[in-house]
Amino acid sequence: MEETQLQRGLSSRQIQMIALGGTIGVGLFMGATSTIKWTGPSVIFAYLIVGLFLFLVMRAMGEMVYLHPTTGSFANFASDYIHPVAGYLTAWSNIFQWVVVGMSEVIAVGEYMRYWFPTLPEWIPGVIVIVLLAGANLVSVKAFGEFEFWFAMIKIVTIILMIIAGFGLIFFGLGNGGHAIGLSNLWSHGGFMPNGWVGFFFALSIVVGSYQGVELIGITAGETKDPQKNIKKAVNGVIWRILIFYIGAIFVIVTVYPWDELGNIGSPFTQTFAKVGITFAAGLINFVVLTAAMSGCNSGIFSASRMIYTLAQHKQLPKIFLKVMKNGVPVYPVLAMGIGIFVGVILNIVLPMFIKGADSIFVYVYSASILPGMIPWFMILISHIRFRRLHPEEVEGHPFTMPGGVAASYLTIAFLLLVLVGMLFNKETVVSVVIGLIFLAFMTAFYFVRGYDRLPDEDQHLK
Repeated sequence: MEETQLQRGLSSRQIQMIALGGTIGVGLFMGATSTIKWTGPSVIFAYLIVGLFLFLVMRAMGEMVYLHPTTGSFANFASDYIHPVAGYLTAWSNIFQWVVVGMSEVIAVGEYMRYWFPTLPEWIPGVIVIVLLAGANLVSVKAFGEFEFWFAMIKIVTIILMIIAGFGLIFFGLGNGGHAIGLSNLWSHGGFMPNGWVGFFFALSIVVGSYQGVELIGITAGETKDPQKNIKKAVNGVIWRILIFYIGAIFVIVTVYPWDELGNIGSPFTQTFAKVGITFAAGLINFVVLTAAMSGCNSGIFSASRMIYTLAQHKQLPKIFLKVMKNGVPVYPVLAMGIGIFVGVILNIVLPMFIKGADSIFVYVYSASILPGMIPWFMILISHIRFRRLHPEEVEGHPFTMPGGVAASYLTIAFLLLVLVGMLFNKETVVSVVIGLIFLAFMTAFYFVRGYDRLPDEDQHLK
């Protein structure tokens, strides 16, 4: 276990599915109704607009990763092209985001298991999932990729079937006595944008949260076979995944059901399947959401453990986190992530016993991952602008450049800042932004107090 180099163990098909899994989370299955309540059927355009801007983020990252495929890529880019503290904040934001997301996903697993085992204590399935996924990550990067491949496959097949069933209802009356539902639900309940531009604006901030994790393929770059070919293929595929899986699914939901009745029907996925005669729809969707939660936790352990490894490379964490097993897995970062998520699960059980309202504190902490989750996007875009200025020669003849170049990066930064402003004015998201800002301020102060800014340049920059 004395090696310190990761191995390229992820295949092309695994990279494709990791990219898919990173884009499709529990938010689509369980959170769609909360975004629809803000803006009605026009939520389709909210998902489309955010999706297009995130495609630009991915292309900016892809342009740099194509030339420099390293583990923890965007944290390294932030260190190299902005400032070492930017790389430090990027890495810790990613770790914070995935620990929090991992905690919420594992706690959710316990709740989903109650569907089949009503008396089962929630912490038992949570612990089993942590052990199972940490074990898979320790076996090899290939085992992580295989888990994620099948998790993503389950989600994708479910969404495709739901879209097919929905189109059958809308255009052919399948499951509705042969009476086509048609498109009237898009405008007949207060209009296409019933809550006006303010509702649409607020919806954007919630939609942004559902896309978190899309940058995961940038972290896989250091462990991917033929990274240039596979990263290019995965990044280019993001736009089609967004159009098919997000826009397609949301279109079906707001067309089949009046948007203002969605809060009363439970999961629209379950109801759509039930409507076309699939009687075990509730159990099916519960299983799919269970695998989606496990997928989120699996991705979190992989992603954040590589960021811990990257911080150790920069001498901003102890050298022990550089230890790599013979199978190419950074063992202590993976264990640290598993323990971090486990502590969160235990606190979720214990704190409400002693502190009144502690369960609501955890809700705020979970939502606080939104801003740290956006930090890598900002850093990728700013790094891209600096990369273009410092290395114009590398862009000449580059086969995978960012559409629109530097102008597209500036435009995307402006859009993300606009979304953050919207979050500050929305009572449902303002607390999460404030907690995120406190976290970033604390980590920045810690960086300078610890003297990391005085480390030699070769430790702060990884070329």
